[in-house]
Amino acid sequence: MIPMAAKAAGWTSDAWRFPNRATPLGSSTYYSLRFAPRALRDDLAVLAAWRYQLREIPDRVSEPDVARRKLLWWHDELERTFTGTPRHPLSLALQPVVARHGLPRAPFDDMAGQVAAEILRRQFGTEAELDAACERDLGALFELIARCHGQSAADALGAARRLGGLCAHIYRLRDGGLLARRGRALLPEEPLRARGLSSAALARREHRGQLPELLAPMADRARARIADPHGQRGLPLCIRVGVRLAASLLDELRDSGYEVADRRIALTPLRKLWLAWRESRRPP
Repeated sequence: MIPMAAKAAGWTSDAWRFPNRATPLGSSTYYSLRFAPRALRDDLAVLAAWRYQLREIPDRVSEPDVARRKLLWWHDELERTFTGTPRHPLSLALQPVVARHGLPRAPFDDMAGQVAAEILRRQFGTEAELDAACERDLGALFELIARCHGQSAADALGAARRLGGLCAHIYRLRDGGLLARRGRALLPEEPLRARGLSSAALARREHRGQLPELLAPMADRARARIADPHGQRGLPLCIRVGVRLAASLLDELRDSGYEVADRRIALTPLRKLWLAWRESRRPP
C-alpha cells in the first residue's frame, strides 16, 4: 500500500524512472546514466534514487534523533523490500530491480551504514578510514551498477567500488566548505591535529581559510589514484563516464586553488555532455 503522504506528494513508482530527483538534467549522474544501455537506465536511476533518499537525511534533518528515526524507517523498509512487502513508492520500484539483477543486500546496508555514521558525526582517524567510508557510499552504488551490467567477478566489482569511492572523495573536496560549515567530518583527524584543528574548529570562519592547504594533499592523492590507466578496464561505460566527470571536476578544483570555503565549484552541463561523449568514443 502506498502511504497517503506519498500519494499526496505525487510519489509513485513511475516517478523514479530516468531522469528522476536523483538524476536531474544537467547533473553528473544524469550524464553518466544517459550513456548506459537504454534498457538499464530506469533501473540504474532507481538505485541512484535509493542512495539519494538516504543521503538527504543528514543534509536536511538537523536534529540527530529525528534523523536516526528516519534512517531506521528506511532500514526497516529495506528489509520489507527484500522480503517482498515494500511500502514506499521508491521501494516498490526497487524491488523488481533487485529481483531482475539478483542484487545482494550488502551494498544497500553499506550505504545506509555510512549515512548512520554521518548522522552520528563520526570522524575519520586516518586516510584509510576516509577511503573506506567513501567506498561504503558511492562505491557501493557503483558496485550495484556493475552488477546490473552483468558483472560478477570479484576483481571487477572491487574496481567499481574503488572508483566509486574515489568519485565520492572528489565530491567531498568540492563540498568541503559546506561540510566544514556544518561541522561534518571532512578530513582525517591526523592532518587536522597537526594544525591544532578539528572538524568543529573548521566550522568557524577564521579557520576555514586553511581549507585550500588542507585539501590540496587529499586532491593530489586522489589524482594519482584516478589516473591509473588500468583501473577502469572492462567496466561499464556509465561508470567510466562518472569517473571522467569526477576527474575533470578535480582539475577545476585545482585550478581554483581549492577555494571552496564559501563557494561551490562545478562543471557546466555542456562541459559534462562533451566529456561524456568523448569518453563514449574511447575503447572500453
